[in-house]
Amino acid sequence: MLHKSRPRVPIARMVVDPARTYRYRAEERLRRTGARVTRPRIEVLAMLLAAPRALTHHEIERQVNRALGIDRVTIYRVLEWLTAHGLAHRISGDDRVWRFNAAEDERTHEHAHFKCNDCGDVICLDKAIAARSVPLPTGYRTQEIELTVKGLCADCVPARADRHRRQGPAQHRQ
Repeated sequence: MLHKSRPRVPIARMVVDPARTYRYRAEERLRRTGARVTRPRIEVLAMLLAAPRALTHHEIERQVNRALGIDRVTIYRVLEWLTAHGLAHRISGDDRVWRFNAAEDERTHEHAHFKCNDCGDVICLDKAIAARSVPLPTGYRTQEIELTVKGLCADCVPARADRHRRQGPAQHRQ
């Protein structure tokens, strides 16, 4: 009996759907909490896992609402739930807008962040561990420590240099 073989697909053409991979990772992490695994939780966590930087509620809402019709309040509640269960963390910004990022693992949030002063992007600096304690006066108690390094991201450094070149040396001193 002859078996027809399927045509071989070169490895280079075998593409894994990244969205599916992030959804799978999100679903696995949610299952480990023992809580209900809901579509909004999967989608929001998958988006945070896929994001190269921290996202605002508005950015998440715009993408999730457009694709899946999940409303603003549900997204807010999911973000709060993910944060409370250690699956995401919330980063405060100078603009008074919270940004959210997936936690690398379920342990506490113990790393620093970098915020670009030009574009406002915030990323986690996973290799830079934030101090666990700071000496405080007697009677004071630490509840949380946030460390944010501020500067220019790799995309904004050349843009700023170009602006300075176009302005000329006289305008730099002002």
